[in-house]
Amino acid sequence: MDSIKTEVVVVGAGPGGYAAAFYAADLGKRVVLIEKDKRLGGVCLNRGCIPSKSLLYATHQILNARESAHRGITFGEPTLDLDKLRLWKEGILSKLSGGVASLAKMRGVEVIAGRGYFESSNKLRVETDSGQQFIEFEQAILAVGSLPALPKAFDLGNPRIMTSTEALEIPDVPENLLVVGGGYIGMEMGTVYAALGSKITLVEAMDSILAGADPDLTRPVMAHAKKMFKEIRLSAKVSKMSTAGKQIKVESEYQGQKLAELYDRVLVSVGRVANSRDLGLENTKVELDERGFAKVNNRQQTADPSIYAIGDIAGGILLAHKAHKEARIAVENILNTQSTFNSVIPAVVFTDPELAWCGLTEMEAKERQIPHQISKFPWSASGRALSFDRTDGVTKFVINPETDRVLGVGICGAGAGELIAEAVLAMEMGATAEDIALTIHPHPTLSETLMEGAEAYYGHATHTFTRKKSSE
Repeated sequence: MDSIKTEVVVVGAGPGGYAAAFYAADLGKRVVLIEKDKRLGGVCLNRGCIPSKSLLYATHQILNARESAHRGITFGEPTLDLDKLRLWKEGILSKLSGGVASLAKMRGVEVIAGRGYFESSNKLRVETDSGQQFIEFEQAILAVGSLPALPKAFDLGNPRIMTSTEALEIPDVPENLLVVGGGYIGMEMGTVYAALGSKITLVEAMDSILAGADPDLTRPVMAHAKKMFKEIRLSAKVSKMSTAGKQIKVESEYQGQKLAELYDRVLVSVGRVANSRDLGLENTKVELDERGFAKVNNRQQTADPSIYAIGDIAGGILLAHKAHKEARIAVENILNTQSTFNSVIPAVVFTDPELAWCGLTEMEAKERQIPHQISKFPWSASGRALSFDRTDGVTKFVINPETDRVLGVGICGAGAGELIAEAVLAMEMGATAEDIALTIHPHPTLSETLMEGAEAYYGHATHTFTRKKSSE
């Protein structure tokens, strides 16, 4: 089979990969996009962001129904049709993936289904169902993503021990589910299964959940999780798992005691690892760090001048929207526009309540000894939050007291993932707290919590009392 010659080849069709392919095509490049999965969209669309948020939305309706009784609206006990739930979720994924495929066709991006393997810095072999296909390229963008981490001690080959990939399939609703890891995935999927009826025990090795977020912002999440979960164990360690009939025997250490317990299923959510094996990168000049992630500079260039890396495989914060931005940086550098990555990256956890932040956290400001002042607005003072019984939130600013520039924003509350975008824009524009305070926000909305959080910094938030900011 003759080799395909192209200007740009993109390996991996996730949110970074297909964004890079589309952008390069829009700018006039001939592009070939390689994807080993049957559907385009990568982990985010097929086994991550989209299916998890779909399930979170669906199961939240159960909670909404239960919580309406005090408003004088009572529903019967919900019934669960797992097959229909899975079919609904799969319909969303198919529609989105089909949309990506259609957009690729419209742009003239050639999509090849198969696994890519680098023969050299300018030649790729693709293993397809119909045989090998070779591609000669000028520039390559590596966008192969990451995989759920499964420590060897837990990898028994037993389907009752799940990663996020299997958990999202909702094989059944286990009576007792152990969640190992209190990060994004553990908290989100624990919430889904708890709403469906599982008794959740969550084990986290650290002394808090959602590491990286300020403790005062995770507090409402913890309070809600304690109501939904059977138990949350912090500073706990799982040492061993073994098969015990139709259950999993789990040995752990907690509060000085050694425990041996049986669970119907276990969800291991202890992070993600680089998907850098068996790609032929040893045949290129690409360098990997000790964890297997590709080393890149702020232009997404690897040590090989012909190869760029974006998204999870490039390490750092493993988020889809970071991959999308890096895709544009890589393409622009291929076109010699000298773009660099220096953007504010928001983080969002879709727990209940949601948690989102951007820029500096209070913890980071303290650790780095950066001058800062904190301003908060409690959602208990928000008319909009009161109107739908979600006063458990808080909007928080980290502000430079010398310039009043916004250094960081954290929001915990219903819809925080949507609200954080205003804070990201403010920081990208170099806004001060006064800029936000002077901006008219519609009433009654949760967006007002940003305005009043900024006003509170100056001591004149209408719906809460704070002492005026010192002029010293």
